[in-house]
Amino acid sequence: MRLLLDTHALLWWLAGDERLSPVAADAIGDPTNEVLVSAASAWEITTKYRIGKLPTATRLASDFDAVLRSQGFQGLPITIEHAQLGGLLPGPHKDPFDRMLVAQAQIDHLVLISNEEVFDLYGIVRLWE
Repeated sequence: MRLLLDTHALLWWLAGDERLSPVAADAIGDPTNEVLVSAASAWEITTKYRIGKLPTATRLASDFDAVLRSQGFQGLPITIEHAQLGGLLPGPHKDPFDRMLVAQAQIDHLVLISNEEVFDLYGIVRLWE
């Protein structure tokens, strides 16, 4: 399975946070799954670190790619196609980072690991439970 981590899922995985559902944790930890992290998550985390909303994300903010590699995760670049769809998506969700994840999940046929039920409105496969 090809998985795309929502930003909170990535942070909770790295922190060993119990808010990450057991189903999500099992899928992320399964070596047969490909785990992807969007460039949008790197942008979101480093922005929130810079403005003081994620003060504990020092290592991620300073070397995001190395942290991903240490977990066996792959970065997912944002393409023009992703950006165009993310900008044009209809619906109530206004967060630009989340809209990008939806676009990437749709275009690249990825399973999104997220606790946010609003994603279900966009016809993507979301794994949490």
